[in-house]
Amino acid sequence: MPRTLRHRLLTALLHVYFRLSRSMTFGVRAAVLNDRGEVFLVRHGYIPGWYLPGGGVEVGETMWDALERELAEEGNIAITGPASLHGIFFNRQISRRDHVALFVIRSFTVEGIRRPDREIAEAGFFPLDRLPEGTTPATRRRLEEITAGNPPAANW
Repeated sequence: MPRTLRHRLLTALLHVYFRLSRSMTFGVRAAVLNDRGEVFLVRHGYIPGWYLPGGGVEVGETMWDALERELAEEGNIAITGPASLHGIFFNRQISRRDHVALFVIRSFTVEGIRRPDREIAEAGFFPLDRLPEGTTPATRRRLEEITAGNPPAANW
């Protein structure tokens, strides 16, 4: 999916900031799967495409805390049971220093409808066999791995 000049400039500026403030960036994402064969996806207001929810782990924050915070912020989702770590990935599409831990969540509650705002333009559950147009290739690849029970590939 083509990225606009605005998106490329915003991404470049954010990475300059992160390069100056951090030696490495580390994030979490979640494949939140319900018992109807659906996955929770988000569409951001600042970049094109549908993604698994998640975000950066802040200084002094654990991966688990970041995962809980991001799911609450992006989907009003509370984790109610164990999460399994699918893998930790080097995300070279973003930068040479970005890593992402991907968790699979099957026990959760939705604590309210997620209203659109500047960060999240749309969010919802989608059937795994009918993902929305614009779902990123990386998201599709990770979901295929998880649902097939395959080990994760090395890179995001």
